[in-house]
Amino acid sequence: MIKVVKNGVVVSVLLDTRTVNKEGTYPVKIKVYFQGKPKYYPTGICMSTKEELEEVLESKLKKNIEIQDIIGKELSRILKNVDILVERGTFSFSNLNNMLGKNIGGTLNEMISAKIKELENEEKFGTSAFYKGTLSLLKRYMKHDVPINEVTVEWLNGLEKFILKTANQTTVAMNMRNIRATMNIAKQVGVIRESDYPFGRGKYQIKESSGKKKALNKKQLKAIAEYSDGSMTTEFYRDLWLFIYFCNGLNVADLISLKFSDIQNGEISFIRKKTKDRTRDVKRIYAAITPEMYSIINKWGNDPKKSVYIFPFLKPGDSAWEHEKKKKNLTKLINKRMKMIGEKLNLGKITTYVARHTYATVLRNEGVPISIISPMLGHSSVTTTEIYLADLESEYRAKNASLLSF
Repeated sequence: MIKVVKNGVVVSVLLDTRTVNKEGTYPVKIKVYFQGKPKYYPTGICMSTKEELEEVLESKLKKNIEIQDIIGKELSRILKNVDILVERGTFSFSNLNNMLGKNIGGTLNEMISAKIKELENEEKFGTSAFYKGTLSLLKRYMKHDVPINEVTVEWLNGLEKFILKTANQTTVAMNMRNIRATMNIAKQVGVIRESDYPFGRGKYQIKESSGKKKALNKKQLKAIAEYSDGSMTTEFYRDLWLFIYFCNGLNVADLISLKFSDIQNGEISFIRKKTKDRTRDVKRIYAAITPEMYSIINKWGNDPKKSVYIFPFLKPGDSAWEHEKKKKNLTKLINKRMKMIGEKLNLGKITTYVARHTYATVLRNEGVPISIISPMLGHSSVTTTEIYLADLESEYRAKNASLLSF
């Protein structure tokens, strides 16, 4: 029978005869023994007797070699993770279970691949797309998979320089956040020690983009609302952009999910799709329905007797993947039309994000306290909103300083 000893950790293949299944056979398992305690991990293979298992493991027949491969792959996966933990002096069943459960391997590529699969299983296709982008980047940067212990401050600095050859600091920050999240898991389960963790003060720090956020003023908003090129298509996507602005700057993912049942007492409420799975305390956002919003709903919305959704994008029974595809497509179409309008009106590039930032900026300019704006945006704290409106505060300081001149 196969048996491997790794610095006090014993890993073996055996027939678990403690429980019998309906067919009268027993499961073949990988047993990990440490400090007097055993843990058993399934292989998906069943046998009738220990003798049969021994015979299969030693056989050269094709059908038995296939079974050997199945058992061997699971044994190798467990041994690989045991090796990592033993080498770092962090072996425990808890750490091993975490690594096996998340399919954590010895490379950054393997861990990100496992994260992508986990996100897709949870139907978080938007986030999985970001991780796929990071995985693609790693494959372009390195010809081989990157071992976790090679992710150092120097390596991260090299990756940053590589990204900046073709992209901007925002792209660097997005990918580095994905790598940091992956390294956090590696540290949590003991794949790396705290001293080997490459992020943080005195180590590699993610530089967030300092690009100025674009916001429009009321005069510019009026020009957009009155713009027409005679095309119903342009009018449709422009009105959706305006609805986003009036409805607390909501995201397109939330726009297409709005239901008629979300309208009560002159308000429309929703839970941000972006945050509902991230926080325990999920809060609804409420937006008073303006005359402009009513007009857009009446003009472009569904018949409430025929659909539960306000706008004609989602259908009952649509999967999370369908939702993601429709969200991306609508965002692209709105941005395309608004870019054209921005060029015609000499307002620069206009996107759905500009609508959200404009909403917050207009309220702040009108003297609405940040403590009021924050929950309307769905931010978890006032601090987030303060960072969000940092450019506006800078403009206030410059304006106030000009009052000192004489």
